[in-house]
Amino acid sequence: MRGHDTPQTSLFSFVDLEKRVPANHPLRRVRVMCDRALTALSPVFDRMYSAHGRPSIPPEHLLRALLLQVLYTVRSERMLMEQLDYSLLFRWFVGLGVDDPVWHPTTFTQNRDRLLEHEVSKRFFGEILTQAREAGLLSDEHFSVDGTFIEAWASQKSFKAKDGSDGDDSNQSGGRNPTVDFRGRPRSNETHASMTDPDCRLRRKSKGDGAKLVHHGHLVSENRHGLIVGATVTRAEGNAEVEAALDLLGPGKRRRGTVGGDKGFDQRAFIDGLRRRGMTPHVAQNESGTRSSTIDGRTIRHPGYAISQRRRKIIEEAFGWMKTVGLMRKVRHRGTALVGWMFEFTAAAYNLVRMRNLIPPAATMAAA
Repeated sequence: MRGHDTPQTSLFSFVDLEKRVPANHPLRRVRVMCDRALTALSPVFDRMYSAHGRPSIPPEHLLRALLLQVLYTVRSERMLMEQLDYSLLFRWFVGLGVDDPVWHPTTFTQNRDRLLEHEVSKRFFGEILTQAREAGLLSDEHFSVDGTFIEAWASQKSFKAKDGSDGDDSNQSGGRNPTVDFRGRPRSNETHASMTDPDCRLRRKSKGDGAKLVHHGHLVSENRHGLIVGATVTRAEGNAEVEAALDLLGPGKRRRGTVGGDKGFDQRAFIDGLRRRGMTPHVAQNESGTRSSTIDGRTIRHPGYAISQRRRKIIEEAFGWMKTVGLMRKVRHRGTALVGWMFEFTAAAYNLVRMRNLIPPAATMAAA
């Protein structure tokens, strides 16, 4: 017998979100590791909020919602709230009931900014690394470093002279989105700055590429499973890549091990910095033109050098995931501090995805 298409819904509905999510859903194991990290951060959350007044959005809900935004490539907080309103999976992961109201996007953003002031992203990243270390997934001796440009949330038209000399430009058309002609006009970071995001810089990746307004993201990964052990964002200027890599490896901390990198790290400052820390530089030799490499034959003759050069490329997988899935190709935030917060949080999300595949399901659920 054919069923009837009845548009009227039931008056009452008793929905158990726990039963609606399949037992083998990938988010279940991510939720277990995420909840364990948030439980460890509970004392930090207690210090962030006052004991009096109206309750705000729970920080656990905020971080789980932000994690969903990264994992499912949701472009904005407004779209995230929209999907959170109708998606039972999202409600289950965040911790909302079926009838619980969803926050206004601006309220969500304001509460998220509070997490920035207390370095919650760095602490969350550290708790995820602690779980990876306890599971035996991290290497304590062999690392790789690299950097990438992150396109800023700013237009080329916002890059104007600091002295305001290009305010009245006869080559610009009027209107809200004027046509601007940059041809034949020298523009540099010394004389110009973005009015939208003053922290970004105009840089190009290579001679054949066009210049873009960017931030500079840096990662350090371990060579065993490619998990990220350090992440930060700096202004794209000077020798930021080398300086940030040394800072992430630990300033002045002596440890044994190797550090792999591309030709950009074949610099005396980086090599000397590693050796002061007791680490062996395994960076690629840069002998372009008349330049001589700082890496000699005593280093490249060892089999470990070839292994480091092969394993260092796994860090590109982290950059690729963070840019294509984690919304880091062109950030939606402004300022080095906020971009760095999201970059580090996205690195933690990448580690969660990797750990979900590396840790046996029984071990993950047993820790719940």
